[in-house]
Amino acid sequence: MTFSSNSPDPHSLESHSSGNNSVARVLVVRNDKLGDFMLAWPALATLKAAAPAPHITALVPSYTAPMAEACPWIDEVILDPGDEAPGSEQRQLLKTLREKAFDAQLTLFSTPRIGWLGWRARIPLRLAPATKWAQIFYNRRITQRRSQSAKPEYVYNRELAEALIKALDLTPGHATPPFWPEGSASRAQERQALAESLPLSEDRPWVFLHAGSGGSAVNLSLNAYAYLASEVDRQLAAGHHARPHWILTAGPGEEDNADALTEALAAHGLSAHRQPPQAGLAGFSRSLAAADAFIAGSTGPLHVAGCLNVITIGFYPARRSATPLRWQTCNDDDRRLAFHPPESAVETDMTAIDLDIAATAIAHRLAALEAAPSTDIIRESP
Repeated sequence: MTFSSNSPDPHSLESHSSGNNSVARVLVVRNDKLGDFMLAWPALATLKAAAPAPHITALVPSYTAPMAEACPWIDEVILDPGDEAPGSEQRQLLKTLREKAFDAQLTLFSTPRIGWLGWRARIPLRLAPATKWAQIFYNRRITQRRSQSAKPEYVYNRELAEALIKALDLTPGHATPPFWPEGSASRAQERQALAESLPLSEDRPWVFLHAGSGGSAVNLSLNAYAYLASEVDRQLAAGHHARPHWILTAGPGEEDNADALTEALAAHGLSAHRQPPQAGLAGFSRSLAAADAFIAGSTGPLHVAGCLNVITIGFYPARRSATPLRWQTCNDDDRRLAFHPPESAVETDMTAIDLDIAATAIAHRLAALEAAPSTDIIRESP
């Protein structure tokens, strides 16, 4: 990581709040998809752990706004109308940012519009990755070379937060999983609510499986997920371990897939159930705290589970921009499993993943839960 301050800027850096007793007002931008936003939570927690803790405002699209409202590290949320919004909405956003008088802007993923917006809003300290030509709008640029995928996305984000803490002359703190501690602490409540809706027992693992419907992530097929779950179930039964309850989750437009997989698993004798409807994105996300393990492709819900410090089991393509390392979940190291095609396979050929090896690893991890008290499955913040 390289820290740099380049050409002179017409907006003086001397006016920001660092170096005195006032609280720095920071605008943080991560205005893309759910998974990307959830991987910003470690950076947000890192900022809030600094002393004195800055006031954090998040600029997000309406889709992720419910999660921004639920994030304990965010003090205020501003909706980004997006690139295609009419000029009147763009001007109103600029007016709002100017009125907020931010001391700093931290852009975790920059676009020319966002860079120009911060410059026009006269935010004195503007920090972002040194990528493409959008970087000209920033007076603090961090060289990360994310295209090499040498580190997890959330680590890249934390490095930017750490650079901003240094630039604001704040005292660094320490932030560890779970990065959604309030959500993690609601585990007992979420499990009770689910047990009141479904015939589940506490002496069996609760495994949430989110098959999805494709989206931007390359995913396993429904048949592959059905085989995987059946093989995990078989191996646990053969080892005289508790067989899981399988809870099938779905986002908008994914219900048919979840229903089909539920029926397929039940037909094979597995304890398979559809998750009851949840109250919006925040309600669905919070409900994942009930899981002992969460299985999915590299999608938003997988990264929500990571923020909750649930055990995550992810299936990734092999292409460099989407590797298990680059899109690693942000839970504790011993709470994640990841699988991807071998290097010899076509990078997006998910059929090349050895599901028998994956099933054995998953069964082993679930069997280990029998030695851990249920209340200890998700560790709360220290």
